[in-house]
Amino acid sequence: MNTSSQLCKLINVDLGERSYDIHIGRGLLQEAGKLISNLAPKARCVVVSDENVLKAHGETLGESLTQAGIEFSTLAVPAGEKSKSMEMLNSVVEGLLDAKMERGDLVIAFGGGVVGDLAGFAAAVTRRGMDFIQIPTSLLAQVDSSVGGKTGINSPHGKNLIGAFHQPLMVIADTDVLKTLSDREFKAGYAEIAKYGLINRPDFFDWLEKNRDGIFSNGAALIEAVATSCQCKADVVKEDEKENGIRALLNLGHTFGHALEGATQYDSARLVHGEGVAIGMVLAHQFSNRMNLCDMDTVNRVEAHLKACGLPTHPNEIPGQLPPAEKLLDFIAQDKKVSRGKLNFILTKGLGQSYIANDVPSSEVLSFLKETLET
Repeated sequence: MNTSSQLCKLINVDLGERSYDIHIGRGLLQEAGKLISNLAPKARCVVVSDENVLKAHGETLGESLTQAGIEFSTLAVPAGEKSKSMEMLNSVVEGLLDAKMERGDLVIAFGGGVVGDLAGFAAAVTRRGMDFIQIPTSLLAQVDSSVGGKTGINSPHGKNLIGAFHQPLMVIADTDVLKTLSDREFKAGYAEIAKYGLINRPDFFDWLEKNRDGIFSNGAALIEAVATSCQCKADVVKEDEKENGIRALLNLGHTFGHALEGATQYDSARLVHGEGVAIGMVLAHQFSNRMNLCDMDTVNRVEAHLKACGLPTHPNEIPGQLPPAEKLLDFIAQDKKVSRGKLNFILTKGLGQSYIANDVPSSEVLSFLKETLET
């Protein structure tokens, strides 16, 4: 790990003609207008955001765009996972058309993962494809969903089943805006940071264990953690942009996590995405141990670190009643990590030794889920 502390870091996502930069640091929201005007000097913009983000940071972004001479309007959507719906997608697309946006104009996704996925997908389909910029305001969005071009909405059949790969022109990640996050949302975002260490960077996981306090206090370690996470994801996306191979590793914990989100009907009062990922990563390690792939010391270490960060690690920590194991397996079978009916999981052979496991027996998964829900 590079432990140097800088006020701003720049990560490049190398995709040839569609390459773009991720700007990471403090106070970048005030610089957003300048960065955008340098990239697209004549573009008009529509800022797609939610009510909470606009209330906390809308004025700062608006002043920055105005000072840069950028003409813009704003579309607000309700906060929460339920905005990733066909109804809300239609509302945003019609809003972009009502604003008379042209293909050379920009959509600015200003918010957390929900807004980024929704606004990015709207940009992908409006006028057969508009450019967009990500300004993520949650930790989860800064280290994961704003990078890599995955956009989309949910279906009653499962999470993120309707969408498109559509890369942004730029990502602006201001770590100062994370100060307004609730403790719960910050912790949920941290789960995605821990994920990168557990995929294939055990040295990063070691560093996270030692620097957790600095990350959670918004110190220099936070910028380092965000930058390292973005670099990890950029490296994977460069090799496999559309998830035909190793990009699936980024889904560590997500197959179980998405099933739990579906089981709670995406009710953020019960479970938010990062919490589902945290539980899912523990379950993935436990299941790997059950399959004689991973030792119990690794399982315990992963669970202990996530617990120390205040994250849930077991389905019984989710408020309310969960459906039976058979129903959770149905959600897994609908998940996008399934290929021609075969269950695909990201399993692990040890700390930072994750791999893609194809054709996992559904009977083993069902038995594991039953045992887990009973404990």
